[in-house]
Amino acid sequence: MTIRILPAVGDPDATRSLGGLLGQLPGVEPSAPVGDSTLLLDTLASLAAASLEELPEVVLVHERIGPAPALELIREIALRFPAVGVVLVTADAGPALYSAAMDAGARGVVGIPLSYDELAGRVQGAAQWATGVRRHLGGGGDPFAAGPGGKLVAVAGAKGGVGTTVTAVQLALAARAAGRKVALVDMDLQSGDIASYLDVQFRRSIADLAQISDISPRVLQDAVFTHQTGLGLLLAPGEGERGEEVTDRTARQVIGALRSRFDLVVVDCGTQMTSAGAAAVEIADTALLVTTPDVVAVRAAKRMVRLWDRLQIRKAEETVTVVNRHTRSAEIQPQLVQRATGTTVARTAIPAGFKELQPAVDAGRMQDLDAKSAVKQALWGLAGELGLVDAAPPGGGRRASHRGGHAAQGGERTLPGLRRRHAIEAGGGGTAERSGGDGTDARGETAPSPPAGRFLRKRGDRGQVTVEFLGVLPLALIVLVVIWQAVLVGYTYSLAGNSADKGARAGAAEGAGACQEAARKDIPGSWTADIDCAGGDGSVYKATVRLRVPILFPGAADFPWTVTGAAGAADETDLARGGE
Repeated sequence: MTIRILPAVGDPDATRSLGGLLGQLPGVEPSAPVGDSTLLLDTLASLAAASLEELPEVVLVHERIGPAPALELIREIALRFPAVGVVLVTADAGPALYSAAMDAGARGVVGIPLSYDELAGRVQGAAQWATGVRRHLGGGGDPFAAGPGGKLVAVAGAKGGVGTTVTAVQLALAARAAGRKVALVDMDLQSGDIASYLDVQFRRSIADLAQISDISPRVLQDAVFTHQTGLGLLLAPGEGERGEEVTDRTARQVIGALRSRFDLVVVDCGTQMTSAGAAAVEIADTALLVTTPDVVAVRAAKRMVRLWDRLQIRKAEETVTVVNRHTRSAEIQPQLVQRATGTTVARTAIPAGFKELQPAVDAGRMQDLDAKSAVKQALWGLAGELGLVDAAPPGGGRRASHRGGHAAQGGERTLPGLRRRHAIEAGGGGTAERSGGDGTDARGETAPSPPAGRFLRKRGDRGQVTVEFLGVLPLALIVLVVIWQAVLVGYTYSLAGNSADKGARAGAAEGAGACQEAARKDIPGSWTADIDCAGGDGSVYKATVRLRVPILFPGAADFPWTVTGAAGAADETDLARGGE
């Protein structure tokens, strides 16, 4: 949202100077200045009577305002309107006046002559404080409201290689595609890879903000790289040793400045828990812990959760665990991960998809990952489950919210590849008879929300199995052909030997005619045969059978070489002549 500022200035020259600088500040809407303390209090009172949201976020009080002294006026505003951040404008910015202003309830002091950077920093700080107070008072409204108070999501990995950076990048891209203003911060300070995943070369990093005590909008703009996708990138330092410069105080200050300018801040904390990463996890609205369904990674996730609990960073029940590279055949399923870690496991599990990811990772263009990819669909579905994106019916109409994994009536995801999972899993094409717009079924009972991503995982698994089967099918066919041909060769050798043996025995008893007939009797007609009943050399009758080996299908074609079978038997006709 726009930061509304109400100047209270009694000096005409100061009014002109202040008005000129306020007109240059980004995201600021200055009101017409009021000239005295009484009018200022009356204006604030009338706005507060209408609504808390009608009050300006920041009131600038000039030191020469009257008739009430400036410090007394600040004390009165702080008591009567605690949701307003007050900034004192004074020529005496010494320690004594600064301390007195803070005691009175001011949120900052700006020195005269006015400086753009100093004024912008004090206004941003006061507006952020005022927005936080209003959220606690019930006037915060949408957690995605632009300006101060943007949502913070911290993504940490149980161990190296579980997909932490891919998850953070895709969540940020999903929110950006949904129209959010998103910042992606690489707080894996020694080995951050976001620059490689998005093909970015930028000389600024988060380490350049470590020594700056007051991060102004201009300083932040210089450090944040605007990617072609529209993401604002704050990268890890190229020199790993510079990561030590980023402390928890730096992390809080940087994240606070980013939340004042972006709707959503996604922080990749890596797998090593530094003080900066711990600060990000502690103050995050949503903390994600990424793991894979294997024993080593689940044990690492359990150790990480216990570490956060011991250091009082975050409780286990406040952590959402994401299971990456999930398969239905894995022995470790999300339910087991939930019992082992004591965390809340996201209903959307990310399927294994190395072949899908590898080209995008190698090219450094994670934003170009195919919209049909099961991995991308699951990660963008996870963004919907976490409430990072909204969905609306095509062509306008009633808004549908998917926050927390629930779908409202008439809504359909606009993200690529996503379908109306609730209607599909309920077994119907529409929702009018199945459920009401308030999450109840036709009988008025609460309708259970379907597990987010279950339909996508099933479809993705089937597609992956089909592709793998088609890839292996040619090799399987070749193996079967070779085995069948080997069977034909062996069978041909068996036919040749058996036929030659029968022909030799028949010829030894009855002569050449019986030899030919006996040898050919058991040879199938599809085999080309050459039978030679040459007779004997006196005491042994010999027969030779030559067969062509068919190619795959007997009778269609033969190999150019033959298989020869030869046999011999005692010549009974010769013995009979010898007996006579």
